[in-house]
Amino acid sequence: MTVPSTNMNRRYVLTAILAALALTVPTLRADDDAIFDKVRQRLNNDPDVKGSRLTIEVKDGVVTLKGTVTEERFKAKADKITRRVAGVKDVVNQLTVETLKPRR
Repeated sequence: MTVPSTNMNRRYVLTAILAALALTVPTLRADDDAIFDKVRQRLNNDPDVKGSRLTIEVKDGVVTLKGTVTEERFKAKADKITRRVAGVKDVVNQLTVETLKPRR
């Protein structure tokens, strides 16, 4: 009986790890795209948040919200809506509150 060399075992392990990573990356991308779509849809359907100037970014399940809202409670509401979307791991809320100034 021959014992496989240590280098051969390392190659098999490394190949298995690389194959697993290659299969995982497209899945994460697809998940992020689905999360983006759900967050965008839910924020656009909310009467308080709808119409705000928002940018949504998703990376590995972490959603970053950027842009402006007109009230502090809308900022909190956008955060809450986003956190309720399946697959969202965390929310980075960078929204700023910009009160509307009356036109003259």
